[in-house]
Formats: sequence, structure tokens, C-alpha cells
Amino acid sequence: MPDALAVPSSPPMPDVDAVIVGAGFSGMYMLIQLRELGLSGVVLEAGDDVGGTWHWNRYPGARCDVESLSYSYSFSPELEQHWTWTERYPAQPEILAYARHVADRFDLRRDIRLGTRVTAARYDEASRTWKVSQRPATADGQGGNGGGDGHGNAHGDGHAGGGAITARFLVMATGCLSAAKLPEVPGIASFRGPTYHTAHWPHEGADFTGLRVGIIGTGSSAVQSIPVIARQAAGLTVFQRTPAYSLPARNRPLPASEQGEMKARYREWRTAQRESRAGIPVPMPTQSALEVSATERTARFEQAWDVGGLVNLTASYTDIALDIAANDLAREFIHGKIREIVKDPRTAADLCPEYPYGTKRPCLDTGYYETYNLDHVQLVNLRRTPIEGITAKGIRTSEREHELDAIVFATGFDAMTGALTRVDIRGRDGASLKNAWRAGPRTYLGVACAGFPNLFLITGPGSPSVLTNMLVSIEQHVDWVADAIGHLRAHGLAAIEPTREAQDAWVDHVNELAAQTLFPRGNSWYLGANVPGKPRVFMPYVGGLPAYRAKCDAVASAGYEGFTLTP
Repeated sequence: MPDALAVPSSPPMPDVDAVIVGAGFSGMYMLIQLRELGLSGVVLEAGDDVGGTWHWNRYPGARCDVESLSYSYSFSPELEQHWTWTERYPAQPEILAYARHVADRFDLRRDIRLGTRVTAARYDEASRTWKVSQRPATADGQGGNGGGDGHGNAHGDGHAGGGAITARFLVMATGCLSAAKLPEVPGIASFRGPTYHTAHWPHEGADFTGLRVGIIGTGSSAVQSIPVIARQAAGLTVFQRTPAYSLPARNRPLPASEQGEMKARYREWRTAQRESRAGIPVPMPTQSALEVSATERTARFEQAWDVGGLVNLTASYTDIALDIAANDLAREFIHGKIREIVKDPRTAADLCPEYPYGTKRPCLDTGYYETYNLDHVQLVNLRRTPIEGITAKGIRTSEREHELDAIVFATGFDAMTGALTRVDIRGRDGASLKNAWRAGPRTYLGVACAGFPNLFLITGPGSPSVLTNMLVSIEQHVDWVADAIGHLRAHGLAAIEPTREAQDAWVDHVNELAAQTLFPRGNSWYLGANVPGKPRVFMPYVGGLPAYRAKCDAVASAGYEGFTLTP
């Protein structure tokens, strides 16, 4: 007897509407927005708590370079009125406490899976779903992503699991600075003492009392940690390849009166943040640094130096980031400050950067340059005497071996792309994201990639992200992604994916804008210059938040122009 007529079966329903990778500020806000849409989501996080960057980076002196009253969510007036900050620039423990408060206040933990790591994600065209594989997280030196339990259980019980979970949408909220890297020097494993990376500091802390400590790197984490470590250590040797520009933070306690004034006008301030170039409202300059007298220019630079802050010096004149002659004037001003502070002329000279000011994100410090006046602190210029290797006893340069009791690696990240390419993401026809980006990252608006339907990147390459107050960029991206998902749902559509033509045009636009500035001269992690073999491609969008927001809004208003939407 012939078999009964087979009835075609519908594709199985995905476990959740969206998998979000990372439980930092991006991932938590994405979950909040999905719930507002009435959709289900699970956040997969490698760490044992929420907080992202501020969970992992616990090094001494870790602190945000954006003021606390601005480095906070704007989506909830009740939240911003309730929370009280203690300092102008918040320290890591306070920011982590804020992240935990948000998770608890909005009941996010029930949909957050901690202690797991995403290893792979593959798009299935037949079911139009993402299959996300994960495993229990281990102490493998990587942070910023995670995994779930493989059974579609979107509960946050904190227990890691393996297997896979399926979802219509995959949102990579893994952060721009979350894939830590070690220096490319031989012998790291041979050192007999303890070693630390600033991005993966032990939660119990580290005691350097009476120890000879070496720190490799002079980027932001080193600039913040060096003064603190120097107060403990019997000796501190700083190994510097490239000096950083560091400005005084002018940190201080926040009086209740100042916070009250801000809370009374928060809505106005949030609008100003969204309309400002970097998400940090400052008066916009109207003059070139070259058209004013030396006296006037120095006075304005002095004012910016005295006020402190990330963007005040750059925003003194219209052309600091555009014209090398104008930039040289700012660079020479900072050099003069360094020479005023640091007593030893050779050390001062070694601390003076020669690349254009602002082409790497400036650092903010409290007592950084003054630390080099201490008798037990020395600076080793690796341009003169490069590191040859790490030994059992310490660090050997071309000049001599420096015997140490502990080593700190302040050697940064595989920025913007590392946390994405370390996950085996496969789109249509099994195409690998890592391979698609082998000549440099390619995105449309920094939020999506051709060939990878229903994949969203939060603050991805091709967006302003790392050039801004990250909280402002995060909220803009998450809001846009949520609106796009809502649009698909409202119109009965299954998938959204940028066209290659739109993506190519955006990448060209990002490159053209960068070429009009001094940024490519910085040889920075903005270009991947700190990672051997990484393509030297300038990754952020330099046009500023207002222009970027306008473009994103125009794309959405035009029915998601540049995207293919499929039922």
C-alpha cells in the first residue's frame, strides 16, 4: 500500500526572537528594547556578572574618561533621577555598581546567561534563523561575549551550559575594546612571578607592596594605573614604545547641589549630547588656531588644560584635527606642559609624542606625569632599547635585563573587530565574517553586513563609537536596531540585510572622510596598527554623531534604503 501523502512541515520555531551577545551597557539596553517590542531575548555573557568593560577592567585607577553625569543611560528619566554619582569621573567600582543597579531595577537577570562563551554562530537560510553555539566560559584571557544553555531557556540562573540556541536575530553587543591582547614578545610564560593584564584584572585585586613591578604599555589603562601602582611598589619600571597624550582629568567629588542642577535640566542636556559631535557637549569653535595671536591661543589652550576633559583642547579651534600646522601648535603646548612637570629632561622628552595630537584617543590622568619625578620610578624608551624577551627574572631589553617581581601588561585590545572575528560567524552559504573582513571590516552604517541577514552590530566598525561618549552611541545604535526589528515585525517581513552596493558606498564614505583628517597619521588601534598582520584600515566614522544619526534616520525613513527586506 503506498505511503500516505506527506504533509510539508513548517520550520521549527526558534528558541527566542533574539540572541544578544554581551551583557554590558549595549546588551542590557538591547534586552530592554526587545521587551518593549514584546519579543523574547536571551543575553549570553562570558563573565560572571553584568557590566561588560567595567566588569573586566578592574586595574588600579580604572576610571571613565567621560563625566559620570553624562556617562549614563538617558532612556529612563526615573533612572537618572534616582541614581547618585560621587565623583566627576566615575571609577570602575561605581560604574559596575550602576550597571548592576540597572540589571536589577529592570529585572534583566532572568534573561541573562552568565559564565558562558559564544564560540560560533551560523545562519540557516531554510529556517531564516541563527544557530548560536556556546560553551562554559574558562579563564582563557578573553572577555566580552558569552553563551547559553542550548535548550532555549532564557533564564538567568548563572549556570553555564553548552550546545546551541536558535534565534531570528543575532545582536553582537560585544564591545569595541573587549578582545584583550598580549605583547608580541617571546618568553611570557617563562616569567616566575605573577603577571596581570589590565583588561583581566583579578577580582580580588593585586598587592604590589614592596615589589619591583614592570608595566608594558603607556596607553589609557597604564596612564591611569601607573600613579596608583607607584604608590605601592618599591620600584616601578615603565616600558614605553609610544608615548600617549594625557590631559589632566581634574577629578573631584560631585556635590549634591551640582547633581541637583543637572537633574533639573537632564532632558535638555540629553538633547545636547545627542546633537554634539562626540556626545560631549562643548561650545563649538569658530576660529582657526592659525588666525589668532600666540597670546590668545595660549590662553585658550591653558583654559582647556585647567578645566580638564576629553575634548576641550581639540574643540578650542576648528582645525586641530584637520590641519597639521594647527595641530602642531596644540602638540607643542602639551610638550611644554610635560617639560614643566617632569624634572628629568630626557624622561620628559621621551614622554612627548610626535604624532599629531588627537589622532589617538587622548588619556585623562591624575598625577601621571608627576609620577616620573619619584626616585623609584623609571621610564624605559623601547624605541631606543627594544624588548628582546621576557625571562624568568624579568624583562630583557637590548640594553640589559630588568629584574622584576611582577609584570603588568597594559597592551590594549584587538579593537573594534577582535571580539567579532574571534567568534566563528557564518552567514549565507556558510560565508565567514572573518574571511569577509580579511582586508578590513566592511559594514553598512557600522550596524550590519552584506551576506549576514538579521545580524546586527552595536557600535561596530564604520560607526562613530570609539570617537564618542560610548553611552550616547550605544543608545543610538540600539534604538535604531530595535526600530528595524519592529519594522520587520509590523510588515510581516522575515529578514533584513544590506546590499553590497550600499555597504561598499558606506565603506568608501568612511575612508574618504578619514582621509580629510589627521587621524590616519596616528598609527593607532583605530587603524589596527597595534595588532601584527591586521589590515591598516581606519575603522571609525569621523563625521560626528549628528551627521551619522541623520544618515541612519534617513535610511530608516526611506524604508531602510540600502537594505534588502524579505518576507
